[in-house]
Amino acid sequence: MTYGRAFDLWRQAAQPHWDAYTRHAFVDGLRDGSLPQANFLHYLVQDYVFLTHFSRAWALAVVKSETLAEMRIAGAVVDGLVNHEMQLHIGICAKAGIAEEDLFTATEETGNLAYTRYVMDAGLSGDFADLITALAPCVLGYGEIGARLASQAAPDTPYADWIGTYAGDDYQKLCRDVGGLIDNALARRIGPDFTTCPRWATLTDRFVTATRLEVGFWDMGLAGPSTTG
Repeated sequence: MTYGRAFDLWRQAAQPHWDAYTRHAFVDGLRDGSLPQANFLHYLVQDYVFLTHFSRAWALAVVKSETLAEMRIAGAVVDGLVNHEMQLHIGICAKAGIAEEDLFTATEETGNLAYTRYVMDAGLSGDFADLITALAPCVLGYGEIGARLASQAAPDTPYADWIGTYAGDDYQKLCRDVGGLIDNALARRIGPDFTTCPRWATLTDRFVTATRLEVGFWDMGLAGPSTTG
């Protein structure tokens, strides 16, 4: 799956962490339906909390934008997160008896805190390029996971709605738009041949770190609710 030049290069540089993220045991459990529902619901609750922070980070990307095109894509992502992706979580959890208010007020686990605050720090301490680099593994990784699982999932997996959301045309278009946004933003800020710029290595390290934090997020989901703290 390709979503742009920078993503392809970062994806390669992030190995083996990228495969640990996109082919995690949690993901495999979604594919064949073996993931216990309790673990899936725990993940959805934590991911809802994550998405509230993620939405704020993409709103910060609007603030950090230097062009109208950047603002439009970042704004579209905020709309997609708040009005569409988070609604998936609300709907599935409601069927399990978990109210939206409970999602919004859920206690944020350590793995969630680490990831969301890393992304926000990237945006607050850096520029637009730092921020979208930290945001990229989540957006584009879920697109890759959704596309792969759509072709491999067991017909009776109870997680078909989740898979369909990220494999769907709307989300895949979003991934292509974000991939193009990244390529154009890097070309604008560090040059068209951005891989030759000393800053490329720093941005690549940021992408790798965010990918490692994605692995930790799946680990959290697979472990289930925390019994400490």
